[in-house]
Amino acid sequence: MSEYTKQELEDAITSLASTLHKCRKMQEGGKLQSSQKTLNDRRVNALRIALALIEKEKEGFDHATT
Repeated sequence: MSEYTKQELEDAITSLASTLHKCRKMQEGGKLQSSQKTLNDRRVNALRIALALIEKEKEGFDHATT
């Protein structure tokens, strides 16, 4: 069982998805210097992983309540 509530996980998903969207927009803009682009790419990957893990954790709530 998770130490976080379903609502906390949903709030985290919303926040991280918003940040991911902003980072992707920065990538599309193409105005980042090399080091900034590398950092932003790593952030995008980290956010995608975090969102996938939170979604997996959230699925545990759905299976536990059925």
